Amino acid sequence: MDPRNVLRRWPLVGREAQLGEFEAVLRDPRRAGFLVFGPAGVGKSRLAEECADLAAAAGHPVGRALATAAAASVPLGAIAHLLPAGADLSDPVAGFAEVARLLSARPPGTPPRRTVLLVDDVHLLDATSAVLLRQLMDAGVVLLLGSVRAGEAGGEAVAALGHGDAVHQTDLAAFGLREVETLLEQVLRGAVGRNSAGQLFAASGGNPLYLRELVVGAVTTGALTSDGEIWELAAGRLPGTRRLTDLIRARLAVAPPAGRCVLDVLALCEPLSLARLTAEAGEETLDGLERSGLLVVTQERRRTAVRLAHPLYGEVLRAEMTALRRRETLLRHVALTERSGARRREDALHLATHQLAATGTADPALLVHAAVLAAHAREYPRALGLLRAVPREQHGFAIRLLLGRTLYEAGDFEEAEAELAAADALAADEQDVLTAVLIRTQNLVWGLGAPYARVLAVIDAARDRVRSPFGVRALVVNEAGTAFAAGEFARSLSLCADLEPGPAQAPDDRLWLMAATARSAALAFLGRGEEAVDWARRVLAAHPAAGTDTEAYAVATHEAAHLSVLALALTECGQLAEARAVGERAYAGLADAGVYTERRLLAFHLGRGAWLAGHPARARRWFAEVARASRPHTAVALPMALAGIAGCAALQGDLAAAEAALAERADLPGATVMPEEQLGEAWLHVARGELTRARALLAEAAEEARTRGQVSFEAVLLTDLARLGQAREVADRLAEIAAGCNGPFNAARAELAGALAAQDPDRLLAVSADLAAIGADLPAAEAATAAAVLLREDGQARRATAAAVRAEELAARCEGARTPALRLGEEAARLTGREQEIALLASRGMLSKDIAARLTISVRTVDNHLQRIYAKLGVTTRRELTGRFG
Repeated sequence: MDPRNVLRRWPLVGREAQLGEFEAVLRDPRRAGFLVFGPAGVGKSRLAEECADLAAAAGHPVGRALATAAAASVPLGAIAHLLPAGADLSDPVAGFAEVARLLSARPPGTPPRRTVLLVDDVHLLDATSAVLLRQLMDAGVVLLLGSVRAGEAGGEAVAALGHGDAVHQTDLAAFGLREVETLLEQVLRGAVGRNSAGQLFAASGGNPLYLRELVVGAVTTGALTSDGEIWELAAGRLPGTRRLTDLIRARLAVAPPAGRCVLDVLALCEPLSLARLTAEAGEETLDGLERSGLLVVTQERRRTAVRLAHPLYGEVLRAEMTALRRRETLLRHVALTERSGARRREDALHLATHQLAATGTADPALLVHAAVLAAHAREYPRALGLLRAVPREQHGFAIRLLLGRTLYEAGDFEEAEAELAAADALAADEQDVLTAVLIRTQNLVWGLGAPYARVLAVIDAARDRVRSPFGVRALVVNEAGTAFAAGEFARSLSLCADLEPGPAQAPDDRLWLMAATARSAALAFLGRGEEAVDWARRVLAAHPAAGTDTEAYAVATHEAAHLSVLALALTECGQLAEARAVGERAYAGLADAGVYTERRLLAFHLGRGAWLAGHPARARRWFAEVARASRPHTAVALPMALAGIAGCAALQGDLAAAEAALAERADLPGATVMPEEQLGEAWLHVARGELTRARALLAEAAEEARTRGQVSFEAVLLTDLARLGQAREVADRLAEIAAGCNGPFNAARAELAGALAAQDPDRLLAVSADLAAIGADLPAAEAATAAAVLLREDGQARRATAAAVRAEELAARCEGARTPALRLGEEAARLTGREQEIALLASRGMLSKDIAARLTISVRTVDNHLQRIYAKLGVTTRRELTGRFG
């Protein structure tokens, strides 16, 4: 993207309420002004400009002025250019009357309109300007539109212009995360990764001006890029612009020398204890910095902590600090920490980090202890920096294990495998072997997407070194997780068949959690959604009591992984709204944690749930996040995410994007192929009008899923076949699946196929309601559409209209999804499957000979079908056909 596009005036987002307030003020002749208050950078001037544009559009004359400290030294200096030519203000009374008369003058026949005067930074106006403006406001000649910087509301100008009920005052605050996401997507003209949006929100503090400069800097330097689907930030420091640095530098310049010392130590070591800072710098200095808005004091548990008031202040302070100043500040803080006894748990982490930053070295034991603390807190880059500072010759089993696990969590899977393999080789006893193998297989499966056979080889090698019943059981549970990732759901479930009902009955809490998680996930994909939900909830209830201490870090699992499985189980159970709520809450909780695997899995399940609901735009965004986070690795989720992107893009009519996603997927080396992945290619065929090829692909994939025992995949694939005109062929099998499963989703799928096969409008309306209750809006809309057509053909016009209205309501939720049932509407129900296919191809401008070649039938057959299509639809030309189906 050209950075110049970002430099243009940004769209106004999140200020709709204030715009409405101004419009009301503009219409009310009793109102004399509209003042916008807020801190620097929140968009006061931007909002005022938008309000001025609204006033101009409504026919009001508009004038603009910028008040400055320099202009304030001259009476009327800021607004002199707005005064009418010829106005003599040497006599204040007569001069005011003359200004009012000239400003009120209008050409003959022009309706009276107050002049709107936009004054930026009203608090900097001189007294003469303020008095004159207030008189004009009270006389109804002008409407003042002004901005006021927070903290300046007590100034004389603001007091003169803002008092009284006639002046409306509104406060602007910094943006929230949702407003930042909306603004970024409008500016960048595309989806932005949730994590990247969260980073930009945190770095900017929601300040629109700072956000703009961060985005401009990130786009200009290539730190913020799009892969065609989604914008993401590269790992590392977030670049800004020179303008941003200058703005912050000017803001920091108000600090006195003693205060600058406090800011420097906060930039390197925040948060710090208020008591410790007060003892070092003095209460008066800290109070002045807080009053200036440069630091904030917060209560964090039992400690009163001090932080810089904005995240970007630290960036500028650190960049301007000399090496000697940095070293001196860090060492002074280390000495203070040591003198205080370093009793708090986090003190070890701070000591090691600051010693390392100041001197380039630290005690190895302290580095390792600090790395454990950092890793437990999910500060993976920090933990890696500490571990890599330990001399290589001291890298024994424990350090390599911790390094490997931290690399895995940080998303560096290749290096993680190297360290974990080395740790595995150094394992001295059974416990070491188990710990190393559990983490290593996790990295191989969910990080590298290694072939099933390779992972099984690692587990089998460990069996030669594990003899205890507990150890053998641990390897079995580990294999269950591996089997699930490979799509061997029945095998995974069988390995956990004897699982105890709760962790209290198990010999090890964490082992029980692993087994119960695998069991829940396998049950979900085997069509046993209600059981899957029950086990997922048991896991969540047990999670806080297991793996919470730092010693258990090596085998602990983030709660988000369990929430991901619950989201999957709820989806398969037919509770799509709750699944989405669970998944999005969990994903939001990962905003500050570098847990790449959990984030990918959550995003994938959210995308899949949105796809099953028939919301292609939302699903495509989630799948894009998965794909971007998975590259360059061929992790388990990447091929399915690419297939998901293809399917969503096809539903949206974006064939080029669908083809690009499938081409990338085809180039993945050795990735495990799940039958459900064929949905992407199948729906691309549908979008091209190639229904025969789509049906054949779906049927083949459904048969493969049946052979592999992947009941959930099979049900999804067969349902799409029913939606594409083969309900009679799949209805019996879907009924079998529903009879052997639980939860309303599979029952609704079977009923949909049965109702379509029977062409029963009453059943179609009933199943449409069932699907809508589940949250599956797109198949619900298609069922209602089919019912409307059948009712109309049966002469039940009133019921047909009601069904059509309901279908439109449901389709409106589907984000522009285009399927044959929705796109063709009534026509689809009147045509046979072959006629639908030929009609779609002909409507795209294909000649009869090309259609014949595509479908491997004769040209005569194509022409005969076209004649029947024309007769059924009441059209006579291909142009009319295109108008009907385009």
